Amino acid sequence: MLNYKAYFIDLDGTVYRGKTPISEAVKFIHYLQSNGNQPFFVTNNSSMTQQQLQEKLAIMDIQVDTEHIISSSIAAANYINEFMPGKEVFMIGELGLEDALKSRDISITTGMADVVVLGIDRHINYEKLATACLSVRAGATFLSTNSDHAFPSEIGFLPGNGAFTKLVEHSTGVEPIYMGKPQPFMLEFIQKKYGFSKEEMVMIGDNYQTDILTGIHMGIDTVHVNSGVNSTAEVKLQAEQPTYFLESLSEWTK
Repeated sequence: MLNYKAYFIDLDGTVYRGKTPISEAVKFIHYLQSNGNQPFFVTNNSSMTQQQLQEKLAIMDIQVDTEHIISSSIAAANYINEFMPGKEVFMIGELGLEDALKSRDISITTGMADVVVLGIDRHINYEKLATACLSVRAGATFLSTNSDHAFPSEIGFLPGNGAFTKLVEHSTGVEPIYMGKPQPFMLEFIQKKYGFSKEEMVMIGDNYQTDILTGIHMGIDTVHVNSGVNSTAEVKLQAEQPTYFLESLSEWTK
């Protein structure tokens, strides 16, 4: 396997499952850092801020600068700031999405809005979904942080933001623009900021529909790790294949 300059590593299912670190991934990250390479952590998890994710990783003995943590919430805030400046936003989501929007000075409203953005919200209710649907029906731009229908935890797979997004889509008949993986917005943001060539970049993850397809859409190398959502056997049935298959990230350093 080649040596890269930009390692993009998924979090849920690749580095940890819920609050439980995946030891092989932690050792791999230490290996990269000991060789002078600071990886980027690219996550569809919109609920946590960069600082919260930094603190979660620190508990797992992974030290990383917040600038190397990119979430779908940050991608959404960047997108709104660039293409819809000055528009009022109705959000369904948690602190991670709220913090990302406020960091770009984006106006958040609790009523009808110009833009609706959905992120994971573990306190979601009918009123929030109704406001989102009414705004979208009235012509609001419909964004969603990610299309993950489920995500891994210590107790099993839990409903993801994509499941709630589908409810709004089904009710309104309007398809959202997804900000997270498998769309390449997060990787494009990093590439633009740091100037990496595509040959210098690699996407590492457990989920074919998000992680691997992101790399494929971006035109960079990909590594599937058999530690989370999709098994190696399942991925090998897909038409487009990752560049490499690993049972765990410990194989990379052998």
